[in-house]
Amino acid sequence: MGKFIYEGTVKSDIEDRALTHLQLVMTAKLRRGEPFSFSWRDDMGVGGGRTTVWVHAGSSLVFKYSGSRQPQINRAWIEALAFTANAPGGLRLVSEPAEGAAPPVERIEVPAQA
Repeated sequence: MGKFIYEGTVKSDIEDRALTHLQLVMTAKLRRGEPFSFSWRDDMGVGGGRTTVWVHAGSSLVFKYSGSRQPQINRAWIEALAFTANAPGGLRLVSEPAEGAAPPVERIEVPAQA
């Protein structure tokens, strides 16, 4: 189990494989100068709920891995995570899709007519 640490104080336990994929998406966005929010559900051990942080070029981010091996990268998962990062709600951890799965499709909400 790895750990994501934001600004030295906000911490979340995230499985190494998922953390690697999140790191790739986050660093790509920051390299492009694109700030974003990142949200996750908090463990019941810390009271439950959820946390959202604003990630920008000046943020202090630490990706601490429990294992020493780099996991195999799933391109479909990178695309699914990037899709959430570019959405109004910001980056959130989504389930890993099957390798080669179709990329997410943007849904357009149409208001109901009265």
